[in-house]
Amino acid sequence: MTVFTERFLVSTRGKGTYEITDEIGALVRRSGISTGLATVFVQHTSASLVIYENADPTARADLHRFFEDLVPEDNPDLIHTLEGPDDSTSHLRMVLTRTSESIPIANAKLQLGTWQGIFLFEHRRLPHQRTVVVNLIGS
Repeated sequence: MTVFTERFLVSTRGKGTYEITDEIGALVRRSGISTGLATVFVQHTSASLVIYENADPTARADLHRFFEDLVPEDNPDLIHTLEGPDDSTSHLRMVLTRTSESIPIANAKLQLGTWQGIFLFEHRRLPHQRTVVVNLIGS
């Protein structure tokens, strides 16, 4: 049994989704694990991870619009705004998604569906450096 853990940074340009599938696939190849499990974790409370459609960018545009409508920044009832009007909303959007994803590994490849990709979902307006931790276990 092999355990392989590595972290990498994702530079965001503000709100949106940033595909990280290739980076994680490269870690799987480098680990030498052919069968196992990849756990991907983002170390932040204002960003999240999603497995989502990666072929047509309009699908992600719809996701972005949906979250803007679901958790609008102009809600006067939100009180956690120390870091700006997107402070509380970024945390709420993170809670509605996930901070980790688990993906099976077989034949030394992530077992994602044909149109699936792994995305960091940035919920803040300004650019950030986000830390993603990948833990691979298997043989």
